[in-house]
Amino acid sequence: MRIILPNPRGFCAGVRMAIDVVDQVLRLFPDRAIYVYHEIVHNRHVVERFRGQGVRFVERIADIPEGSVVVFSAHGIPPSVREEAERRNLTSIDATCPLVTKVHSEASRSAGKGYQILLVGHADHQEIIGTRGEAPDDTIVVESADQVPTLEVRDEDRLTYLTQTTLSTDDAAKVVRALRERFPNIREPSSSTICYATTNRQHAVRQIAPEVDLTLVVGSRNSSNSVRLTEIAESAGSPAYLIDDASEIDDAWLPRGSESAVLVTAGASAPEDLVAEVCRTLLSRHGGQLEHWDVIDEDVEFALPGALRRIIKARPDMELPDSIVIGAEQIDPDRYGAVPLTVSARSEPPTTI
Repeated sequence: MRIILPNPRGFCAGVRMAIDVVDQVLRLFPDRAIYVYHEIVHNRHVVERFRGQGVRFVERIADIPEGSVVVFSAHGIPPSVREEAERRNLTSIDATCPLVTKVHSEASRSAGKGYQILLVGHADHQEIIGTRGEAPDDTIVVESADQVPTLEVRDEDRLTYLTQTTLSTDDAAKVVRALRERFPNIREPSSSTICYATTNRQHAVRQIAPEVDLTLVVGSRNSSNSVRLTEIAESAGSPAYLIDDASEIDDAWLPRGSESAVLVTAGASAPEDLVAEVCRTLLSRHGGQLEHWDVIDEDVEFALPGALRRIIKARPDMELPDSIVIGAEQIDPDRYGAVPLTVSARSEPPTTI
């Protein structure tokens, strides 16, 4: 069996930053209860690991005792949540992904200029809830192209659209095409609001999936981008399964024969140790060869949240980084079960929106 690992996969810089923020808050406040508003990222293992360290996840600011420390999740929050945290005198550290913050800023600016916002995404996703909160009276959430013909807007000449960062680029493009056809004068965002990591991971799967017999996507079921990777693999002709970890692998899924190939990738919120565990499990059960396919190199750096940097600056005893850098994972036989053959498969992702 050939086991193919694409680069990129797994953690994006925004997720890595959010997780590192909680790690550092635990170090900075070892004697205080740490609260996180919503799951810090949409991955069961990440959340459970933090729970094991005493982190408390809440869905309401009202459930956090006054004066406590709270971290806002990577998905972003509406301004009303930040205001409520201030009223409760919380020490707030915002771990919102900078790319989500960019969408929030664009929503706020657009509403301030008198535009109505058509926000493409899943209405119940935390990111959409947060973005809509920037201009709730000026925003309509559009979940599919089927909704577009019946949309009621204030002024067809004062419209703009934005998209959830973790959507499938194909799905988002369908909705955007429908919006452009219905509203020819709709204003485009200053740049695509599908995040680089979502685009790159989807492109890698779209390129490799037609060449394999099975795709395994490591990620939790509430992770939008992980679900999209599974759907993209299936649409490219590969049977695909979304798994939280190696314990969910069903051997009945696996192809047989010496020429069979399995693509193992991961959503942007899935830790790499879970990917490595899947590789070790497949190799120990079935043998084979590990291949690392370089599709797109990522080398991204995000600064830590300003509130956290200020706290660190006031603590000269703490040596913590000012930013988070993420690049390709280093694969070794102890973690992954084999030394990989590296295959060059570089190509630039298409511009779809």
